[in-house]
Amino acid sequence: QVQLVESGGGLVQAGGSLRLSCVASGRTFSANGMGWFRQVPGKEREFVAGISWSGGSTTYVRSVKGRFTISRDNAKNTVFLQMNSLKPEDTAVYYCAASKDSTWYTTLDWYDYWGQGTQITVSS
Repeated sequence: QVQLVESGGGLVQAGGSLRLSCVASGRTFSANGMGWFRQVPGKEREFVAGISWSGGSTTYVRSVKGRFTISRDNAKNTVFLQMNSLKPEDTAVYYCAASKDSTWYTTLDWYDYWGQGTQITVSS
C-alpha cells in the first residue's frame, strides 16, 4: 500500500518556524516531483511549493517565497517543508503529494498520491 504521511504540524506563534516532513512508504518516489499544498475550510486546496525529482528545481507560491523552503532526501524517501516567519494567514491543513512524473506542477490533477494532511495553526 502506497502512503504519504505528513508530520511536524502544530500550533505556533506568528514569526515562529515549523518543519514539515512527508515520508513515503510502499514505493519509492525518488524519480517523482513532489509538492506541498494547503487548504483552509471553505476554500480550494492551493499549491504552496514544488520540487523536482533531483531537487534541482523548486518553485513557490508568491505568498511564501523567501519564507518557506522545500527540500528532499531521496535516500529516506522524504520531502520537507521548512516554514519560517509564519503568519496567521499560513494557517491551514498542509498536504504533500507525489506528481505523475519527474517535475513539479502547480495544479492538483498532476499529482497521483496524497498524504492525509497535517494542521498548521499560527496564532497572532
